Amino acid sequence: MRHNDGSGEPDKRVLRREIAAMRNRLTADDVREAAAALAGQALALPELAQARTVAAYVSVGSEPGTRALLDALRTRGVRVLLPALLPDNDLDWGLYAGEGSLAPVKHGGKMHLFEPGGAPLGPDAVLEADVVLLPGLAVDRRGMRLGRGGGSYDRVLARLERAGAHPALVVLLYDSEVVERVPEEPHDRPVHAAVTPSGVRRFG
Repeated sequence: MRHNDGSGEPDKRVLRREIAAMRNRLTADDVREAAAALAGQALALPELAQARTVAAYVSVGSEPGTRALLDALRTRGVRVLLPALLPDNDLDWGLYAGEGSLAPVKHGGKMHLFEPGGAPLGPDAVLEADVVLLPGLAVDRRGMRLGRGGGSYDRVLARLERAGAHPALVVLLYDSEVVERVPEEPHDRPVHAAVTPSGVRRFG
């Protein structure tokens, strides 16, 4: 995937469309098999083995699957925080208490998301996380992550930075989504690692 070196955002839109098209070609079996492999790779991470609190998310559609990973973390006794999208695109957080604790929520014309059904803990709850598992569409060899474009996780990363919190930042992707270069903007922050079904890539 080659993209020019302009302002970043137009190239990001092109790359997002390309990756969305690739994900849309995946079958349900592809997604299920990748999710099982992804969970295995992630659970072997030392950062997750030592974590008491993990901020994660519930995958939807053809995203790399997280449900098996969420349940495995909970079985380990890890406190798992899940995001709830606020009207301004910031994220609140709630506790994951198993599959039955998730509520489908539709935000405007966007896809249904699955959010924690319990009491909201507030946007600053993420500051307690030892590891933050981030959604994404791609990551490059420097650890720069391509998000969906809503800016929610940019706010999370800025909040962590302002508070001097330094959790491990890990993006969950398919193997083909580790690319040579992701267009970046000044506010973008690198992640520490990417987990794919075939392994772990660490950065800087």
